[in-house]
Amino acid sequence: MQDCKPVNTPMDQTKLEPYEVENTKTLPNPQEGEYRKIVGSLMYLMICTRPDIAVAVSMLSRSASNHSPQHLQAAKRVLCYLQETSTYSLCIGSNNVTLHGYSDTDCGNNIIDQRSITGYLSCIGNAGPVTWVSKRQPTVALSSTEAEYMALSFAIQETILLCSLLKELQVPKYCDKNARPTTIHKDNQSCILLAWNPVDHARTKHIDIRHHFICDPVDKEIHLEYLPTAEMVTDSLTKPLPAPAFKYHCKKMCIKHHNNTNTPMTKVSMTELPNE
Repeated sequence: MQDCKPVNTPMDQTKLEPYEVENTKTLPNPQEGEYRKIVGSLMYLMICTRPDIAVAVSMLSRSASNHSPQHLQAAKRVLCYLQETSTYSLCIGSNNVTLHGYSDTDCGNNIIDQRSITGYLSCIGNAGPVTWVSKRQPTVALSSTEAEYMALSFAIQETILLCSLLKELQVPKYCDKNARPTTIHKDNQSCILLAWNPVDHARTKHIDIRHHFICDPVDKEIHLEYLPTAEMVTDSLTKPLPAPAFKYHCKKMCIKHHNNTNTPMTKVSMTELPNE
């Protein structure tokens, strides 16, 4: 794949169709090992330094044991994208040690079980993200507000953990009990209003109680702030996007060409695969 034709996005907007299970009983799949190797290597990159391929890896890994030629083609497309962006780096490090996060959801994204996709990331200062997640929600959401509410629950759990870590590292701001709450950006105003006023009415009382814990830290440890969808960085962690929007979000995540010497931030190589 080193001589492949490069592409500017890791995944096109065509949804991967589920592979028919009955076909695997009669037709062996000789490319199963190749597909798993590709997905495993991509997962290594995604976990370490590649938030821009998170949604692609998440979708591809669901078919690791039962994939179609379409899935293999989609996996090779990610390799073509990595070939195009092999000189890019994730810039981290900032003089401003202020934690903030982003949370978003693509409601009903999965065509198999209609579950939504959660995407959230946490940044320190004006640098790139230090943690990021793109994963399928454990239950089916009945509305976009409910899907966003569950995604916010996961994001707040991550934020509380990171605040605790910064406090353990004795960062002055997070050792101060009177410090300002940590900001999490959302692009769904109904979700923000629900977190502020958790009324147990007919539309929300069925939501799992573990998600309602967010009502306690809101406005105490967590400050929710509305951000338009066009500016929401985590939109690229929930679904494949067109090239212009995808490039914009990559720039917002501080994924830049490593020859750019205008920034004092630390540059981390993104394309080294493990020796094995």
